[in-house]
Amino acid sequence: MEAKNKVISKEDIVSLYMDYVLEKGQKPKSVYHFAKENDFDEVEFYAFFGTLEGLEKEIFRMFFGNTVDLLNKNEEYQQYDMKNKMLSFYFTFFEVLTANRSYVLEALKLERNPIRNLAQLTALRDSFKEYVSEILTDDYRLEQERFQKFQEKAIQESAWLQLMMTIKFWIDDASPAFEKTDIFIEKSVNASFELMNVAPINHLIDFGKFLFKEKVYSKQ
Repeated sequence: MEAKNKVISKEDIVSLYMDYVLEKGQKPKSVYHFAKENDFDEVEFYAFFGTLEGLEKEIFRMFFGNTVDLLNKNEEYQQYDMKNKMLSFYFTFFEVLTANRSYVLEALKLERNPIRNLAQLTALRDSFKEYVSEILTDDYRLEQERFQKFQEKAIQESAWLQLMMTIKFWIDDASPAFEKTDIFIEKSVNASFELMNVAPINHLIDFGKFLFKEKVYSKQ
């Protein structure tokens, strides 16, 4: 009864939910069941979330928010160009994911339907696309104003696809300290900026060789 007298916060509910999924190996059947299991009133849940699905989305958005908060604490980050900001984001974001790896693997594994898994990431997707738009510089914008909005959307979508590919690589990565994911990040970000810059394709070739090597040796 004592726990019910305590004011529960949004962060408390998120922590309880992550623990529930990890300990039970499944998601709660309902908000009522989840609240009862954790000794707080159902109405307290609805003060922050409308549904369990909304809570799941918020967890991944919070991973993103924690990443940006950490980046903004670094004074040097503000002086970086777009590519180095993106690299900093990736390395920091995957540090956050790694700190919560057990939950991320469990949450995405529980849903066999890939569409359902993508639904969990919609809030992350919106936040990430906004972030890409914020760091987009004139160096990568077309001079023709009428094409700029189309170009920006294309960059956002391709950046999101790249992030999803990196998450998948990280999930499958069994290397110590996920060092192969670090290599994947560096090569894929370099390759994407080569394309944006319409520059020589050295990084694209380098990234292609890395992927080919990983595919060949992973089958052995």
